Amino acid sequence: MTAHLRVPSPIGDWVVEGSETGIHRLTLETTPSIDGANSASASPLLERAAEELREYFAGARRHWTVPLSPLDGTDFQRHVWRELQNIPFGQTVTYGELASRLNRPRAARAVGGANGANPLPIFVPCHRVVGAHSLGGYSMGGARVKEFLLHLEESWA
Repeated sequence: MTAHLRVPSPIGDWVVEGSETGIHRLTLETTPSIDGANSASASPLLERAAEELREYFAGARRHWTVPLSPLDGTDFQRHVWRELQNIPFGQTVTYGELASRLNRPRAARAVGGANGANPLPIFVPCHRVVGAHSLGGYSMGGARVKEFLLHLEESWA
């Protein structure tokens, strides 16, 4: 059974969804929901994920321990998402660099597409991928949120 918990942050409420076996989605709501309710059946795992997110936004967490559910996506997307997890905290790489790491040097746009489809931003840190000459996009709240997350991590690095 899937449940969810809301986690307030300086940039809006994050909604973490998962089951007893892993976290499978994280979304950002930049406007408060009408009911603001959490699932009544939130598992200890969801509670742990919410606590880790609160610690992250407080500057006290740099590594995730909560298990993630296998991510649904194409083979290429899953390959990109695995590689995102290798980008060190507080560091960035360009879309082109990430494509080269995947032995697909001409796939920078496809890397951007895979980042945009990432169901677990922050846990799978797609915000750490930037354009060669700009910040690049961020599907979870736009450039403002991406910039906030990068500055948050840079301030503790």
